[in-house]
Amino acid sequence: MTVGGERWRGPRAYADVRYEVDINGRVLQVDVHRVNGCFVVTVDGHEWTIDAARVDAHTLSLLVGSSSQEVTITPDTVPGQLTVGIRGVPLSATLNGRRRWSHGEEGGAGGGPQRLTAPMPGKIVRVLAKVGTAVQPRQPLVVVEAMKMENELRAIRNGVVSEVLVQEGQSVDAGTLLLVVAAE
Repeated sequence: MTVGGERWRGPRAYADVRYEVDINGRVLQVDVHRVNGCFVVTVDGHEWTIDAARVDAHTLSLLVGSSSQEVTITPDTVPGQLTVGIRGVPLSATLNGRRRWSHGEEGGAGGGPQRLTAPMPGKIVRVLAKVGTAVQPRQPLVVVEAMKMENELRAIRNGVVSEVLVQEGQSVDAGTLLLVVAAE
């Protein structure tokens, strides 16, 4: 892959890695490895060869077969949690920390609180948890409506809701802190 006229080799951690990815509540097994300068990505048994070029700090241009897509990836304040934009549609994605790293390195989402933030501007449609609620991984906590689509924001690990900072009907900006889940 070439970025700015120079060959971009990418971080070593991206080679030969298995991820468990939660995208809007759907858990996928994703294997990634490098072959001849491209990424071979297998998602739940389906394989694609992808050539990727970095457009800017948060945007990639992906060539998948003869189809070209721009994808934006914005990290959240919670390790492993991302907002991924495909064709202008924001998706909430979480990487399973136990499988993030290759070659036996340890990783993880950490033991601190999960600070759930709005991945895009929108309106709070539902708040599904209140202070004191015990939550489990992938449990829906808040529903945000953006661009006429409802997006469920979910817990990434076990914990207890310690703060709820929004209410139904409230408009929020991208990055607004919605609630906090304290680690158990």
